Amino acid sequence: MSKVIDFLKIRRRRIVMSLFGVIICAVSVGVFKLAALGVDPFQSLMSGLDALIPIKFGTLYVIVNVVLLIFSLIADRHRIGIATFINLFLLGYITQFTYDFLQKMFPDPSIIFRAICLIIGIVVICFGSSLYMTADLGVSTYDAVAIVMAEKWKWGKFKYIRIITDIVCVILGCVLFILAGNPFGKIPTIAGIGTIVTAFFMGPLIDLFNEKIAKPLLRNKSVPEKNE
Repeated sequence: MSKVIDFLKIRRRRIVMSLFGVIICAVSVGVFKLAALGVDPFQSLMSGLDALIPIKFGTLYVIVNVVLLIFSLIADRHRIGIATFINLFLLGYITQFTYDFLQKMFPDPSIIFRAICLIIGIVVICFGSSLYMTADLGVSTYDAVAIVMAEKWKWGKFKYIRIITDIVCVILGCVLFILAGNPFGKIPTIAGIGTIVTAFFMGPLIDLFNEKIAKPLLRNKSVPEKNE
């Protein structure tokens, strides 16, 4: 009976971590957009697609992630879970809501305020990613790509593979943004200093949060971690 109770406790903890992780990531992307100094690499790709394809961002986000979901189902189903579907169906819409709300609250943010938003966005998105990845109830379909390459295909360490996939997303996002008819001068809004920082440091920061915060939060003296 005690084992069942322990299992339910750790399961509940994983679910809470997954839910809050996804929500935190969605809100952070809205903060990135308000900063207008470059979004995270995957959102850079999404911004390019959004500029080129005339449908609502939330719906477009679902479509792109369904494609990545198919990849994950084929490559490693273990990475698909509750958090994956929360991310897939809610993140785009929560992001749009957050961005619209912040725009109303801060219609004309100064460059200093935008820089602060950028710093907050970078830290928060890494923290949120760490929470739901460590909870192991499914990661976002994009996060699953680097994880599969690192842990199943053994192509290298996660943090280095993540840097490569992030750079690819930024390049594709910029190309699509220009193809949509936008001037080169507007590229920094989707691929600016914030994008560069996240492209090179998001993987290592997620690793740091995994070890310092997420894993300790999940750990319970009476309950062994999953897969231990």
